Amino acid sequence: MSDQPNGPDDTHQEEDGDATSDVDPADLYTLEEFIAEEDILESFVDEAIVGLKGSLEALQRSSLNRSGPRTYKKRPREESDQRLVNDYFSENPLYNDKDFRRRFRMRKSLFLHIVNVLDEWDPYFTARVDATQRQGLSPLQKGTSAIRQLAYGTPADLLDEYIKIGQSTSWDCLKKFAEGVIAMFGADYLRSPSTEDVERILHINESRGFPGMLGSLDCMHWHWEKCPMEWKGQFTRGDKGVPTLILEEVASQDLRIWHAYFSIPGSNNDINVLNQLSLFINQLKGQSPQLDYYVNNKQYKLGYYLVDGIYPEWAAFMKTVSLPQTPKHKLFAQHQEGARKDVERAFGVLQGRFSILRRLAHLHNRGVLHNIMLACIILHNMIVVDERENAADILDLNESARTLTVLPPVFSHGVPEFADVMRRDSNIRDRSTNKTLKNDLIEHIWEKFGPK
Repeated sequence: MSDQPNGPDDTHQEEDGDATSDVDPADLYTLEEFIAEEDILESFVDEAIVGLKGSLEALQRSSLNRSGPRTYKKRPREESDQRLVNDYFSENPLYNDKDFRRRFRMRKSLFLHIVNVLDEWDPYFTARVDATQRQGLSPLQKGTSAIRQLAYGTPADLLDEYIKIGQSTSWDCLKKFAEGVIAMFGADYLRSPSTEDVERILHINESRGFPGMLGSLDCMHWHWEKCPMEWKGQFTRGDKGVPTLILEEVASQDLRIWHAYFSIPGSNNDINVLNQLSLFINQLKGQSPQLDYYVNNKQYKLGYYLVDGIYPEWAAFMKTVSLPQTPKHKLFAQHQEGARKDVERAFGVLQGRFSILRRLAHLHNRGVLHNIMLACIILHNMIVVDERENAADILDLNESARTLTVLPPVFSHGVPEFADVMRRDSNIRDRSTNKTLKNDLIEHIWEKFGPK
């Protein structure tokens, strides 16, 4: 019963199925076309297999290189730590304080203070025991590794022979050391001058013939060798020819750096950098010390910085006289250019103390370079303060009375009024004040240092 068709539709379906099964493949394509299609498919499969095998082999090789067994070096770090203590930190060290100062760029007491503070700041600098119950690197070893890289600009693996510290660990020490120095000492040693600092700076500069001078301002370039290829046009300037990072700073006569702005692309000039500076932020807010000084019997209330010829003629800047002709102008140019060398000397001492800034920047990470630069500046200021002579001021009866007063800033709560900010900005950029002050300084220096 089941083999019989149920209706006319079933009969038609069986007839269509018989017709389909009777189709001859030779009617669709020839034998040559069939063989050609088979060859194409086989060649495609062969190419896919070869490519897959190559990819698997390359993946296997990279996996072996990346996660294969590492070469273990049994570094005697305990003996190295004891040798380091015997050489520099024991009661009777092999190398005296003069050797320590030359190799660590600072006195031993300052270095131990930094290491102790970093030890409390982060457990990374704490002496710990590893999984095999073996003593790890000591804080002295990590601090010495970081300082030697900053001071001499040496490769990280060069310290392995003496400190017994691996290359990657040495790099980590440098990065953490820079972060710790910025975090723990940046607020005290990379700040705007206080009222007492401003008074001391103004007193020193008044004796040099520049009442109201707050410091010297200039830029330096750091060659960035590992600058990414797509950034090289942005960080390269024509006169340099190589990618650089710009540091602009303010330095005083004692070589202390009071303001630093770093990591600006090297294609900028001093004017472009000036437009990005935060140097006058406190003055615009009305939170800087209030000055009152006299030059050539005229009163001024805005301090100024000595700069070179590219800077604008603002009231906050004082440039030299280009091509001086008269004896007064020649004497002023001589003293202005001599006093402006404070910032040049600060650059030279900074690079001399920390040779890593004098060599090529071999890091790709711009943020790490920024931390290294700021850490070097903070350490430089710490050394300046630590080694400054603390002799008491001696009264000189032949010295003329001071013609300046410095008052602490008047802080106001809330956001400053926009009109006050614009008024202070206009005072900073005032060209007429710059011209008047320059003429008064020329007369003042001629009266003070000119022929009697």
